[in-house]
Amino acid sequence: MEYLNTLQEIFIGGERYRYILQGLSFSVGVTLFSAVLGIILGVLVAIMRICNFRPFKHSKNKKWRDYNPLASLAILYTDLIRGTPAVVQLMILSNIIFAGFRDMPVFLTAGIAFGINSGAYVCEIIRAGIEGLDKGQMEAARALGMPYSLAMKEVIIPQAVRKILPALVSEFITLLKETSIVGFIGGVDLLRSANIITSQTYRGVEPLLAVGFIYLIMTGIFTKVMRNVEKGLKTND
Repeated sequence: MEYLNTLQEIFIGGERYRYILQGLSFSVGVTLFSAVLGIILGVLVAIMRICNFRPFKHSKNKKWRDYNPLASLAILYTDLIRGTPAVVQLMILSNIIFAGFRDMPVFLTAGIAFGINSGAYVCEIIRAGIEGLDKGQMEAARALGMPYSLAMKEVIIPQAVRKILPALVSEFITLLKETSIVGFIGGVDLLRSANIITSQTYRGVEPLLAVGFIYLIMTGIFTKVMRNVEKGLKTND
């Protein structure tokens, strides 16, 4: 009973639960924003990786004949992003690239940073899914008169999505947990809200456990929803 009173004082006293709600709203919002941006970037970069764009194919030099500038740019992007920590990318974006935009919301900075980071991983997931399909799918679509872009949109990508959905779910769960580093640029996410409560109550364990429990619930709900979506896609096959 005494411990319950302590918990009440930690979270209810001074309306400190509002910090948790604010952090939850921020974390979910950033995750959704960056997930959408990551998917858009991932699809575009994956198409760049696998497209057959060779502007110098008539060159006598074999190296230039096989050169694909779009694929090279996509590889540079994925290697650069996957080879550096997300917190470093976040700090560079906030303190260097967007340093001149003093009024830029932390939410937008964090969403762009995590979206760019997620796009590199989504790109590799989608590329693996597309390249794992039978090549006859594209050949059949082209034989029916579909241009390359339409064949990708209507035939290849929908089939690839079904195969890569579990990997995408794992990426988005990772993305949700990665938002916990946004406190480095002043964002009040879930972890930051726990630190604020700790600084006011001098109780470090309870706020962290509460935040960890909230993350567990959110990832559980998201996983459940995506499993239902996956089952629905399999049913429609």
